[in-house]
Amino acid sequence: MRVIMNGLAALKARTGVGHYVARLHAAMTEPVTLYPGDTTTATTRWIQKQLPRGPLSLGLDRKRPEFEVFQNLVKHVGKIAIGIHFALHCRAAGYELYHEPNFIPFATDVPTIITVHDLSVILHPEWHPLDRVRNHERHFLPAIRRAYHLISVSEQVRKELIEILGVSPQKVTAIPNGVGTEFVPLPQCAIESVRARLGLPHRYFLCVGNIEPRKNLLTVLRAFADLPRHLQAKCPLVVVGPWGWRSEPEREFLSAHPKNVILLGYTSAQDLPALYGGAEALLYPSFYEGFGLPPVEALACGTQVLSTRNCSAVREVLGHHGIYLEAKDLSGWRREMKRIAERSASQIVLTKEAISHARRYSWSKSAEQTLNLYRRLLGSTSNSLPLRTAA
Repeated sequence: MRVIMNGLAALKARTGVGHYVARLHAAMTEPVTLYPGDTTTATTRWIQKQLPRGPLSLGLDRKRPEFEVFQNLVKHVGKIAIGIHFALHCRAAGYELYHEPNFIPFATDVPTIITVHDLSVILHPEWHPLDRVRNHERHFLPAIRRAYHLISVSEQVRKELIEILGVSPQKVTAIPNGVGTEFVPLPQCAIESVRARLGLPHRYFLCVGNIEPRKNLLTVLRAFADLPRHLQAKCPLVVVGPWGWRSEPEREFLSAHPKNVILLGYTSAQDLPALYGGAEALLYPSFYEGFGLPPVEALACGTQVLSTRNCSAVREVLGHHGIYLEAKDLSGWRREMKRIAERSASQIVLTKEAISHARRYSWSKSAEQTLNLYRRLLGSTSNSLPLRTAA
């Protein structure tokens, strides 16, 4: 079985897709080539480091329009070069199947599987930069039609692919994401060690995710700011995640209400289990998700999760083990935060059933299901899969 997976997303600071690539590949029990591999990883990393700084090296002012134009041009040229190298590498090595885990595949004649994490760019383009929306319109939708098979990370996304994009049910398989084995209820000493190192209070609410329109952090910020001051001080709000696109409303709100909100920014994945474990609750007000890793990771650590009814995929994953509110229900979020902050115990202890439910999602299970899909597709004909252009 000669299969290649695009691993470029795992080379940079890892968010959702990068973690998916790294975790899924590491859990595979059969050899699957991860591109670019050892021979070209160093070169690829060097290119990625140079691209954002290219305009600066020519003395262009970051604030001038020419900076962005040149920066985008260099990135575009870099992507073309990597795409050409990938296609040549696939042809030379004779791969039978290509797995693209990051929405838009390279152009190649190798039969292609695409992992679709969500359809937010298609369903809600207002949540994304214009260039990303245009890129999806030009490349993602045609790639979906041409791909040999699709993987969705939840039954909800599979349903959306079938009902909204008209994908044949036989062409898409739902394989849920996994939860790392490190996401377990930790001893208090391990939690206290991370808490002390990061300078966190003994009690806190936690939000995890990029700060961008889809994540709806502003609702939680407003609800938290409406809590009585003594409750804000008793149980501050800790925000983990980098600033994203169109985060100006959150920046402006925080500049006006800075007290008792702690911004940790992008945080090491090694600290996440302790951050979850030390929190009174994970607040996850997102408008839309394809799966929602932070809620199930928090649940696995024994932490209560507050999310939204809007997120069908999160409700699919958590089941009855989450507390669900309307996304913009300020009074509802404030009421639940007030209830949690006022309780005398420092943290609710979830039932073993809730933690066991979260443990159902494992990367080893996801990897085995993915390998089984490879085997099924490669065995679907006596000789080889039909050649198709991925994009």
